[in-house]
Amino acid sequence: METRQRDRFLDVVRAGAILAVVSQHWVMPVLSYSGGNLATGNALATPGWWLITWLSQVMPLVFFAGGAANLISFRRTTSPRTWLAQRLRRLLTPVLPLVAVWLVVPDFLRGMGIPEQPLQVASAIAAQLLWFLAVYVLVVLLTPLMATAHRRWGLKVPLVMTAAGVLVDLARFNDLGYLGYANAVFVWVAVHQLGFHYAEGRLGTLTRRAALTMSAGGFGITALMVAFGPYPASMIGMPGAPVSNMSPPTVLLVFLAVGQIGLLLAFRPQLNALAGRASIGSALSWLGARFMSIYLWHMPALIVVAGVTVYGLGYATPVPGSVLWLVMAPAWVAACAFVLLVLLRLFGHFEIQRENTDFTAKVPQLVVAGLLASAGLLGLAAHGFAPLSDGIGRGPVPWVVLAASGFVLAGKQIQVAEWGTRLLGKAVLTAERARGPVRR
Repeated sequence: METRQRDRFLDVVRAGAILAVVSQHWVMPVLSYSGGNLATGNALATPGWWLITWLSQVMPLVFFAGGAANLISFRRTTSPRTWLAQRLRRLLTPVLPLVAVWLVVPDFLRGMGIPEQPLQVASAIAAQLLWFLAVYVLVVLLTPLMATAHRRWGLKVPLVMTAAGVLVDLARFNDLGYLGYANAVFVWVAVHQLGFHYAEGRLGTLTRRAALTMSAGGFGITALMVAFGPYPASMIGMPGAPVSNMSPPTVLLVFLAVGQIGLLLAFRPQLNALAGRASIGSALSWLGARFMSIYLWHMPALIVVAGVTVYGLGYATPVPGSVLWLVMAPAWVAACAFVLLVLLRLFGHFEIQRENTDFTAKVPQLVVAGLLASAGLLGLAAHGFAPLSDGIGRGPVPWVVLAASGFVLAGKQIQVAEWGTRLLGKAVLTAERARGPVRR
């Protein structure tokens, strides 16, 4: 059977997205330390800088590229069960070293005398980006069903998901705020489904004019919704803002995705030519193999740099946009990149290595595994890595147990009946031994 050639356009999108995420997260903090308190701000809150987020908020592109890659690999597999198991284990494996490290780091820092407030900030930042993985695990679980829906109903699927997202936003902005979290599924599945239409559909064959028209339509609707709706202009959450387009996601992000995807598709031939260069191709391969590790460890790298410079040396971020800020930003990014490379050298191999395990878990067990892992990761993202000395119930342990249980269940099949029989037999044997020898 002929092997399909790798789509370098998707590699460029994924690599560009992770670089945009990392650089944005490194550049936007505005930090200073005084009297035991770490002041935090956001450079993108500078008046007019919200427009940058329309391109720098690339999570829609991550889900789009993930959707295309997931459908391509799912169509190739001979066993949906094996595909699901491999996907779950590959997503969860890089999380293990991060969790192991951050279970002990907060208490270590507390023992060094770090004040509580900066310690809380660091512990929260180290875990907050796990929200993406929690949602993406759910999207992966839905992929087999959504692939079937794509084959049967085509473009109607993302349209229906988008319509559902609109209804959720209407409820959210009418005093039913908690319903907004349903868009973590509707919005991101809709964008993920657009990736299907790139892999198997018209998006992969658009002319430049059609792609630019698509982009103009997406950005145009986004602009209208910002101008006349309840949506903020920034595509990332801003300090003190009453509404965020990201937490929970609003349906606005679907139209932003359409604009971004169309813009990239318009220059697809040029991006493919760029990826064809040997040096760029090698860089794409290196980034692609470490995508999740880079995502997970780039915020701890920021914490290390901020801890040394802001807390240790008294450095304060210059006013964003000032000459001093423009001079210092490259040095700041370079320091974060150096620390990240060290962390990748230590922990990147967890993602690079391929497991030879023969996954035997059945689909129902895999669904339970994904749900447990997603719940655990979401709990960590919401509560952070609190010090274990604060108490097991208040710390990250319950969420770590859920995530670890999901990882384990995604591997070998657990025979519940056999396990129960063995456990019952051991219990009976223990009871008999406790009673002593039987007298006749």
